[in-house]
Order: sequence, then structure tokens, then C-alpha cells
Amino acid sequence: MREAKKLGFDEDDQHQIGMAVRECVVNAVVHGNRYSAKKKVHLEIERTPESLAVIIGDEGEGFDLESLPDPLSPENLMRQSGRGILLIRAFMDGFDLHPRPGGGTEVRLVKNLARS
Repeated sequence: MREAKKLGFDEDDQHQIGMAVRECVVNAVVHGNRYSAKKKVHLEIERTPESLAVIIGDEGEGFDLESLPDPLSPENLMRQSGRGILLIRAFMDGFDLHPRPGGGTEVRLVKNLARS
């Protein structure tokens, strides 16, 4: 959030970035590392004058993004979980999920700075 503010993102964008990053970190701890105290969550921030990128990695087994149930299908609408990726994609301009070098999953989130 501090880096987003420094770069000039408005309050709404800062909130969206914060929500997306928190959701990714929770997914890394819960689904990636499965709460293992022996596994780490890796976080990296990259800034350019035009954008902010946040890279989050876990040390878990990895997974196939296409295997996730559609959170908008009628049978999933009342579920308590399963909307994180949908929200992350809605809040960020870029979303890339791929295997992490050395094992696990890595997510790259990008938010572009709107210029007037």
C-alpha cells in the first residue's frame, strides 16, 4: 500500500491493490503451503513510473487454474469461498499465475497508473 501511494495511486486503487494482495497471500498460506510452518510465502514488489507489480509465491504443490470451479455458476453462488481469483482479476490490470521456479506457484499482479 505504501508503494502504491508513493507511485500516485488514488485511494480506491490503493484499496483494490491491498485487497488483491491480501487475497493472494491468504491463498498462498492456505491453499499453496497448506498452513505449513516449514514453507514460506515469497513477496516481491516492482515499480515503474507507470505501474506497480506484486509477485507472490508459495512453496506448495502447485495447481491448475483451469480446474477451479466457476464462482459465478448457480451451484457455487452461495459457497462461502472460491471468489478470490475472480476479485483479484477484477481489481488488477494484470494477473499471471505460473509454476514458481523451485516449486510452488507464483502470481504476478499488475496495476497500471491511470494518467490524465
